[in-house]
Order: sequence, then structure tokens, then C-alpha cells
Amino acid sequence: MPSPGVPLQKLGFLTIGLFDGVDPGPGHETTLQVIELGERLGFDSAWLRNRHLQYGISSPVAVLAAATQRTSRIELGTAVIPLAWENPLRLAEDLATVDVLSGGRLNPGVSVGTPMHWDDVRSALYPDTAEVEDFSYERVSRLLRLIAGEPASTFAGREGVVEEWSDRVQPHSPGLRSRLWYGGASLRSAQWAGENGMNFLTSSVVKAESSADFAAEQTAQVQAFKAAHPAGRVSQGLVVIPTDSASAAQREKYAAYVAARTPRTRSPQGPARMMFAADLLGTSAEIAEQLYAHAGFREVSEVVFALPFSFEAEDYVQILTDIATKLGPALGWQPAG
Repeated sequence: MPSPGVPLQKLGFLTIGLFDGVDPGPGHETTLQVIELGERLGFDSAWLRNRHLQYGISSPVAVLAAATQRTSRIELGTAVIPLAWENPLRLAEDLATVDVLSGGRLNPGVSVGTPMHWDDVRSALYPDTAEVEDFSYERVSRLLRLIAGEPASTFAGREGVVEEWSDRVQPHSPGLRSRLWYGGASLRSAQWAGENGMNFLTSSVVKAESSADFAAEQTAQVQAFKAAHPAGRVSQGLVVIPTDSASAAQREKYAAYVAARTPRTRSPQGPARMMFAADLLGTSAEIAEQLYAHAGFREVSEVVFALPFSFEAEDYVQILTDIATKLGPALGWQPAG
């Protein structure tokens, strides 16, 4: 439970990995460079969002495969892969492959639910099976079973002269099952993740189920997860923008970004009553004070701070450097490596 004098144990960051649709290469390269910078600065983990049909990373597993070859220590995560877009068997193969390439550093985060803009994408995503696709927790359970090494086929053995068939996903990465995370925004998701032996990612978006108090709702979810899985890991993700070394122009841009996003934090949004946490902007000392006052933060021992979506590469360098050298130490964290 972080409080002044109790050190934060793990510090990570999350990026969306924006790119130019006309020339996507430089944006992907910037994402890889940001991950490399994170390792040099001593961050414990780097995470990628998943953005389908947008100008953000659509295949975080592929990008993290590249990152495994450009880093040696930092943990690599996804926050999160929406399983409604995935075949659990094929995804299990990809995740296991990247975990092997990383030397056991992959932390896959997943979620379920109907795909966003379902009516617009269903004919392309599932032209023949849209009516029968299961977007419930069972889709996660299938992935868990396959990654754990449970049978994926009724056939195993030699066929022909050289072909050897396995009845389970290959490669098999024994430790990967314990590093699977569920990204949830509801009390039930937190409970389900714990009951099924997953770790739990709670972000800057939660459902207003019993109140319109973001911190109270997030705290209840984290406590529910811990009750169901005391040994599980739980990480909080908020948007933090330290300004210690920012230029005057950067501070002005950051303030405008936060001001544009603040109105949505004042009350639950839409039929699902989603609540958004306020972005934390200021010096590292000011942000640390706000975090210590946040009930949700006081329930966790690790965080994955989200980088703002639309900034430039030099802004991310400044923000990450300030987080690692000023905000992290203000929270009692020590850089890895």
C-alpha cells in the first residue's frame, strides 16, 4: 500500500504508438525507441495499447516481438488485446512465441466484450459466424487453457517421414500462464480475474456501479480482486504528465491537452456510465502528492502510467525521463538494472 515512506515496487509506462497512415514506418520506429529508452531509464515494464482500424498499434504482439530483440531486461506487456478480434488458439501461439523470444518477459493483458463499432466491422471480422461468436469470459478461459498447455488437438505424433505433431500449442512457454493479465473496468471483471488466477489491470477508465467517485469505484475493484486472488499482481494505470524539465511550450501544450479532457471526468459518461480519471499534470512533487491522496493508488504496489495519446517523440522523452528520475523516486521507487 504506497504511502509516504512505503516504496512503490514496480513502475511501468503505456503508449498507444501513434503513426502516420501515409508513412507508418517512422511511428512504429518511434515506439520501439521509446521502449528502448524505458529500459535505459530503469523502468520495470513497457506496455502497448491495441488500436484496431486506427492510427495506433494494431498488432502489439508483432511490435513487441521486435522489441524483444532490442531490449534485454524490461518486461513487455499489452494493455489490452481485445479478444473479440482474436482466435484464442492462434493468439496463444503468437504470445508463446514472443515470450520465448523475450526470455520470459511478456505480460499479455486481454479483455473481452463486443468489438467497438460492431455493426460496422462484423461483416469483415466474422462474415460467416458473427451470430454465434462468444465474446464472454469463456473466450479468455480458452486462451488460458491453451497457454497452460491443455490439449488443442486430438492428434499427436509422427506423420510421414519428418513431421512431428503436438497436441498442445507450440512453443510451450511454462511461465506465461502466470503472467496473463485481465484489463477490467467493473467489479465483476475484477472478481473474475482473481477467481481465474489472472493478474489485474485497472486503468483510468472504470464503470460507475455504486457511486460517481472514480477513486472509490477503483478501490472497490482492486479490493475485490485481492480478496479473490491474494497472490495476484494488480497494477493501476493513470495518465501522469510531469513538467519538471518541460519547456514553456511543452507546458502550454500539456495544459491545453488536460483542459480539453477534463470535462469528461466530472460525471459518468454514456449508457455504460464510464468514468474517466483526471489527468495528473504538474511537477513530480505535485503529482506524487495527488497520487498519495488517491484511494486507488494506495491499494497497489505497481503502476503503469499512460503516456498521452497525441504528443511528439521529444515530449515522450521528457515525460519518461521526468517519471524515471523525479516522480518515481518521489514515490520511493528505484530504477531497475
